[in-house]
Amino acid sequence: MHATVRDRAPVRPALILERTETRPRAAVLVLHGGRADGEAPPPRVNAAAARMWPVGQGLLRATEGFGVVVGRVRYRCRGWNGGRADAARDTLRALDELGLLLGRLPVVLVGHSMGGRAALHAAGHDLVGGVVALAPWCPPRDPVGQLAGRSAVLLHGERDRTTDPRESVDFAERARHAGARAGTVLIARGEHSMLRRAITWQSLTTRTVAALLGAGALPDVVRQSLLDGTSPVQRA
Repeated sequence: MHATVRDRAPVRPALILERTETRPRAAVLVLHGGRADGEAPPPRVNAAAARMWPVGQGLLRATEGFGVVVGRVRYRCRGWNGGRADAARDTLRALDELGLLLGRLPVVLVGHSMGGRAALHAAGHDLVGGVVALAPWCPPRDPVGQLAGRSAVLLHGERDRTTDPRESVDFAERARHAGARAGTVLIARGEHSMLRRAITWQSLTTRTVAALLGAGALPDVVRQSLLDGTSPVQRA
């Protein structure tokens, strides 16, 4: 049986770099959202990707001068696609590509919605030290063992009707029991689009990532959510 043209098409790199460094000391990768199902590539005009553009720009500013490489993950498919977990597989490919290009660097993954799920799944990669998941998709049976020894901060709007903030709370609890440094911050009046209270979303995300990369201090509500012996849920 002959391969189709689509089968023979080269696989594009999963890693797209927005900023490189002469002497890199760390990296952050941004992952946008998607759909539960969809084998077609993400469209050129992609609202999910556009939603993460301000986050990427904020991260570039927040990490300026600290030797932090900033990039994003390119998905082959628009959807998660069940057990294939395509977005997670692409994230692992991007991390492998980053390691081949720059060597062993501590990496923080920042993902929204499906991208948050992909980041949490890929956290077991040797390079990953932390994850910041924004309004993540966290089904109850998703694994947490890969987060052992890593930091995971889940930011979720209390009014989200697309992904369930209660599932983020449950996920962080399970991750803590599995050995992660994990916590959830619920954003009052926050919604899935991150447009309402956008400044709060942006500030918490960029400051948390910078802190996990050693370029600043954690926001107080995030620090409290990560403290051992306290409730892993805080409100902003």
